[in-house]
Amino acid sequence: MALLEASELEIRFGGVKALAGVSFHVEAGEIFGVIGPNGAGKTTLLNAISAVYRLDGGAIRFDGADVTGLRPHRLSRLGIARTFQIVQPFKAMNVRENVAIGAMFGHARLRTRADWLAAADAALERTGLAPKAELMPPQLTLADRKRLEVARALAMGPRIILFDEVMAGLNHTEIERMIDLVKSLKQAGLTVVIIEHVMKAVLALCDRIMVLNFGAKLAEGAPSEVVSDPKVVEAYLGQRFAKAHASAQVAAGGAP
Repeated sequence: MALLEASELEIRFGGVKALAGVSFHVEAGEIFGVIGPNGAGKTTLLNAISAVYRLDGGAIRFDGADVTGLRPHRLSRLGIARTFQIVQPFKAMNVRENVAIGAMFGHARLRTRADWLAAADAALERTGLAPKAELMPPQLTLADRKRLEVARALAMGPRIILFDEVMAGLNHTEIERMIDLVKSLKQAGLTVVIIEHVMKAVLALCDRIMVLNFGAKLAEGAPSEVVSDPKVVEAYLGQRFAKAHASAQVAAGGAP
């Protein structure tokens, strides 16, 4: 059984359909990527799953239960956590306290301050931020602020994490470190849905990919199949990427 199932999701802003009947599923333990051009509906999709936006149509099931219409705090306590594209930590709190907020509001089984801080410490250790626990957010680099978002989501004790462009703005080395972190989450048994424009990361991480365009699903499948789909190349990737990817596949001994 799929851990997350979305059926015919629709969200309208006035006369514009930001999501137009999008259906997909995510299996437990997989990394599911969502790609597409700017304005395709990717962040709107995460906002729909996490109940930031109310659906105008469709249904969402989590672990077999209908969770359509539940409030964000209810979803987080069921095990759905997310990060946000624009990182906005609490500037008056240090890194450890910022992460503890995730445990306080999102973790269903933690009740005391000591428990919240212990969950924060575990998440900071996992993301490599433990040495910076007492720093204030403005003292962090962009890469560390992105990790702070991940740590706060982990402190919620999730079963699935929704990542919204967690690698945006990072340099090559920082991207590699984030790829390693996301891989480690899968190895620990977490399920991941990731929106990302960094195709190197998408291809390195994802078991399956869905492509959105103008709010509708354009393609879905294995990464190698999706990035070779002429519709995806035309709408999003471009011929330069397609040719470079094909050449890399040939050089690696695979099919073009």
